[in-house]
Parts: sequence; structure tokens; C-alpha cells
Amino acid sequence: MTEPDANFQSAPEPDPVPDHEPDVAPAPPTPEITSGGGEEEPMVTPGMNWFVLRVASNKEDSVRNTLLRKIKIEGFEHLVNRILVPTEKEKVVKAGKQKIVEKKLYPGYVFVEMKLEDDGRIPQDVFFLIKETTGVGDFIGTAGRPSPMTIPEIEKMLLASKPAEEQPQVKMEFAKGDHIKVVDGAFENMEGVVDETLPEQGKVRVLVTVFGRSTPLEIEYWQIEKAEE
Repeated sequence: MTEPDANFQSAPEPDPVPDHEPDVAPAPPTPEITSGGGEEEPMVTPGMNWFVLRVASNKEDSVRNTLLRKIKIEGFEHLVNRILVPTEKEKVVKAGKQKIVEKKLYPGYVFVEMKLEDDGRIPQDVFFLIKETTGVGDFIGTAGRPSPMTIPEIEKMLLASKPAEEQPQVKMEFAKGDHIKVVDGAFENMEGVVDETLPEQGKVRVLVTVFGRSTPLEIEYWQIEKAEE
């Protein structure tokens, strides 16, 4: 299975719901592997596997909430355990004001942990419950067959799903030495070089030439962009 990553593109509109359950590649039994000490849930619940579900763009949360509700109503908690939409918190600083936003790490995808039949198939009732949910496309797999995630993929996904313990910082797209152009403010259209990033302040220190001399300026990160070399 190809490892899902943060560069996933938004998913296309869901595929039509099939009128029969497709074959599912048999999966080996999953060992109980914990993601850490203490009372944390195991990385993989014994007897279950993680699968990646493709969903319509911007429908990740609604699909997850709908599935959780339907599974509880149908009493399928013993067949479907966790359903995750990994996100990360990011600080945005603009005009001196800070705001914390939540960003989806895998747009267009939902992660489902569920139990398989002895022959490696998804239980028919669970399969159709998922497939008949609005916004659901299909499972990720090979040759049209849903494939369980590998342990490294699961570990990466679960690590990304953990809430950040520290205050999130501004995600900088700049690094020391980058050639930039100021696109807003008093120094608009001036070009310079990044000398230092200050993510806790949402600013970048750049060196620009003023009256023939190199001058350091601290500018908010959203006021600059990378210049063409």
C-alpha cells in the first residue's frame, strides 16, 4: 500500500456505491503493539486492522461523525473501534493578532480501525454501512481491494493524531538565506535575504539594502514571499 502523506490532494467526488461487496485482500493477524506506556490504547487493537477510506473533499469530519453515530446505533462497536481524521494546530499571526487554526493532515481521507472476518473480508454489514454513508468514496488498496495499513504507516498516522502538548508555533516557509520580496507594508516591493526566522513572534528578520547599506528589518511572515532567483 502506498503510504499516505501530508501532501495528499483533495479527493475526487465519491464513487457510486457498488451493489455487491468486493473481495478484500486477506490480512495477517495484527499483534498488540502499543504506542507508548501507561493507559494509552494499543497502536493496533488485537484482531483488527487499520484501513484508509477516501472521502469527498471537506467531508472528513461529517463522514467520521456520521459513521460513529451509525456504528453506535447498529451496535457494531465490537467490529469498528476507532475512526480518525488527523489534524494539527497551527498558529497564524496577522497584523499583530494571533489565532490558532486546525489543519487536516490528510485532506480527503479518513482512517478506520475495524475487525475482519476469518477469511480476511470486511464484515458485510459493516462494509455497506460505510459505503452507503454520504461522502464516502472507496477504500485505499491495490487492484480495487482494500488493503490494511502497515505498522510504520499506522505509527506515523497515530503520532500525527496526538494533540500537541505545547503551544503551536507559526509554520514558517522561509529559511536563513532565502531570497524574498516584501509584498505588503511600508517596504513593499523591496527584496532582501532572510537572516533569521522568529516563529514565536510570527516574524522574519530580513536584510535589505537601504541607501546602499544592508539594513535588518523584522517583518511579519505574511508580508513577504519567496522571490524568483
